[in-house]
Amino acid sequence: MIKFISPRAAFGVTPQGATPAVWQSQPGGVPGRVTSLGVLLLAGLLSACSQLPVYQRPAVDVPAAFPAATAPAATPARDLAWQDFVREPELRALIARAIDHNRDLRVAVLQIEQARAQFQIRQADQLPTVNAVATGNRQPAANGDGISSSYTAGLALASWEIDLFGRVASLKEAALAQFLASEETRKAVQVSLVASVSSAWLGLQNTDDQIALTRQTLASRVDGLSLTKLRFDNGTATALDLRQAESLVASAQATLAQLQRQRAQEANALALLVGQGGALPPAATTRAPVFDAALPLAEVPVGLPSDVLLQRPDVRAAEQQLVAANAQIGAARAAFFPRISLTASVGTASNQLSNLFSSGSWGWTLAPQALLPIFDAGRNQAGLASAQAAQQMAVAQYEKAIQTAFKDVADALVAREPLAEQWRAQQALLTSEAERARLTDLRVNGGVASQLELLDAQRSLFSAQQALLQTRLALAQNQVALYKALGGGWKTPG
Repeated sequence: MIKFISPRAAFGVTPQGATPAVWQSQPGGVPGRVTSLGVLLLAGLLSACSQLPVYQRPAVDVPAAFPAATAPAATPARDLAWQDFVREPELRALIARAIDHNRDLRVAVLQIEQARAQFQIRQADQLPTVNAVATGNRQPAANGDGISSSYTAGLALASWEIDLFGRVASLKEAALAQFLASEETRKAVQVSLVASVSSAWLGLQNTDDQIALTRQTLASRVDGLSLTKLRFDNGTATALDLRQAESLVASAQATLAQLQRQRAQEANALALLVGQGGALPPAATTRAPVFDAALPLAEVPVGLPSDVLLQRPDVRAAEQQLVAANAQIGAARAAFFPRISLTASVGTASNQLSNLFSSGSWGWTLAPQALLPIFDAGRNQAGLASAQAAQQMAVAQYEKAIQTAFKDVADALVAREPLAEQWRAQQALLTSEAERARLTDLRVNGGVASQLELLDAQRSLFSAQQALLQTRLALAQNQVALYKALGGGWKTPG
């Protein structure tokens, strides 16, 4: 049962003829025996008994080493700033703009501010709230003779909970963990943003290379078609040769149109990540495709799973969520114990407004209240069961976060060497196809090979060039994926 005390009753002002119920007055003086309030509060704080369970980090069963991992590096990937990882100035500028303008990252930062404010609210709940109170009342006197007036002014403390069993402290710890989790989430969002911008930019560069290659191929095929048509007009080429040449030109034109559409869509996706529409450079009209193995990224150091996985921002965020769920159990346990609240006030009261502070009656009230749950139809037990279930869910989510992190790193590591081998094989294939096309062209000019053989060699060469560009992109994006999986991308150079 909650006891309600009106402001007037709290200050002891009653209509004429009535007697105050709770009031210690010293006319014209100051409040007396105030020190008893401080003694009571100090005793309550010293005797606090928290129901918060002791937090223990769950043990997660993961292998002791990553597959295909090299020896641990002196500097973990998480300590490699993205400015040191990215070597290309244009990509660095895009990432910097994305960090400043990306809306997802902005939301994550604002969520930190929201969580900080919620923590401050819970922290404030541990201290009493003091309000200035002023009231006035005029009503007919009880005896029907004239008007009865009463005025009060002073300070009031309303229903401050003395946290003997740690309910408020547990809620504060949960809010603190939520605040720390929001900070780690912001780091995880930045890690993902750096990786996404890098991958999108690499894809855009690859598409530009594919467009440049296709334009070169189209120009060569248009020249070949003109030559084939001239030979057909002179009777030295067949209609099949002419149709084959026309087919290759149309195929290159269709590929070019598809790549141009793909390039525009990739540019839009990158602009969304950067958060600034129209901030990207236009596609180059004249450029040569890049086939070398040099990547605009630094090597990624790899450490041990125990050192890497527990330091990833998303794993740390999941652990803070677990800490918050653990603290909620403490609050649910404390609900079974008495809840003691304190209402107090100090001030002056008078029947005349002009005399409120000059000759009014000073006094104070102290009204502690204890509520002990006796019958709540199982509400507190259900609250505890809910908190325990939420804690078990947080444990499962934490374990999944670590297992997901291990999978991300393992996937990137096991793909690294096969991609390097694929790159070497594609380079050898391109060299062979280029030489085959050159020799076939010589044979056609010498009259010992047909035009169809040359067209087939040129088509194979174009396919080999496209495959090499795609393999180069896969190598670069695998390096980005490994950097992200190891938790790199949220630090700046120190």
